[in-house]
Amino acid sequence: MDKISVIMPCFNASTHIARGVESVLEQTFKDIELIVVNDGSTDSSLKILEGIRDERIKIISQTNSGVCAARNRGLKEATGDYVAFLDSDDTWDRSFLEKLYQALSANRDAALSYCGWQNVGLPGGQGTPYVPPDYEGPDKARHMLSSCPWPIHAALTRRKAIEEAEGFDERLKNAEDYKLWLKIALSSRIVRVPEVLAYYNFHDGVQATKNRARAACESWLVQREFLKRRSDIVKQLGRPLIRKLIHGELLKRGYICYWDRDLNSARKIFRTVMKTGYGSLKDWKYMLPSVLPLPVHRLLIRTLER
Repeated sequence: MDKISVIMPCFNASTHIARGVESVLEQTFKDIELIVVNDGSTDSSLKILEGIRDERIKIISQTNSGVCAARNRGLKEATGDYVAFLDSDDTWDRSFLEKLYQALSANRDAALSYCGWQNVGLPGGQGTPYVPPDYEGPDKARHMLSSCPWPIHAALTRRKAIEEAEGFDERLKNAEDYKLWLKIALSSRIVRVPEVLAYYNFHDGVQATKNRARAACESWLVQREFLKRRSDIVKQLGRPLIRKLIHGELLKRGYICYWDRDLNSARKIFRTVMKTGYGSLKDWKYMLPSVLPLPVHRLLIRTLER
């Protein structure tokens, strides 16, 4: 039977690492190895890990090098035919690996299977379960370029496909998974498992997704860099649609930050969009004040709201 390698980076995750590990070890698919890369933790994470007795766990410690370096280190150690990534603060349904593995087994030409997910711990009922569409169709490139199609822990991938995509770009802090998915999904067939099987757990600790401007701008950079190497996709979709998918999506994320009154993030995003010349006159009315000093910008908004 095929083996699945699960790679889990860990940095100061003492409050939730045990739950993340348990989520892996309780999978109904049993032929697994869990590679936990302790990325220079200074809390009790390593002690907790060493106290878990299961021969399927392999613990690797390294100096703090970032999540991408930790995942790449795990990939070097992986011996499975398939790879899944689970951050230490996230969890899976017990059948996650089994169902995504079955989907790939039934579709030998597919490189990756993906599923639905749910955000847990957000206020105001923001945790509605979400099942993404079946992207494998004529609009696949358009869908994939709109935004990151699934989170890091909602996919199972053939290890060979990850190796061919050269793993994770260690220069990135947020969109490293998106870059990997673009390379794999727009070069190979993918298959959907239409169930919610992955859970993203929000908490008070450090999470990369909390830096909204960096997340938005890195996704935009990943899209642009990818398309420089895929002129065939640019030709297929046409430059007007490409601009809408890339610059328009970045502008949309800027507006979300703006209406949430996360003005610092909105200003950074708007300034990036303005450099491309994208947007209507109405958009520029919102974006242009971003070049003003922040206190002046805030005063202008308060004045207009009166």
